[in-house]
Amino acid sequence: MANATAPVELMVCTTCRAGQPPDVEGPRPGTQLFEALQATNLPTNVTLTPVECFSNCDRGCSITLRGGGGRWTYVYGQFSGASDVELVADGVNKYAATADGLVPWRERSIHFRKNCIARIPPLEPSNEQS
Repeated sequence: MANATAPVELMVCTTCRAGQPPDVEGPRPGTQLFEALQATNLPTNVTLTPVECFSNCDRGCSITLRGGGGRWTYVYGQFSGASDVELVADGVNKYAATADGLVPWRERSIHFRKNCIARIPPLEPSNEQS
């Protein structure tokens, strides 16, 4: 079973355009979000990873949070780019502080409540009986 200090990975789609047309020059919003997160103080157990594409192009910039065999994995979308760095960092801090990846509903920001694209069960089943 995972613990709250176990490694967590925050993956950011760096190719996301967040609705921009394909001919817009300069860094894409997904890359801008990734770069802004690099300059943020994330928990020490969080690794930030750039990803080329989540195939989720119609849902703005997307991120994925996963944390080993015992945590749930989440994919979130509708981020705009670097302007959402504090919002993403807050969500990552809350996720990283859990042992199972389940942040209580009321503790999640409205953005994280409304823009969950996927919730994927842990690789390792829980030892708890239903």
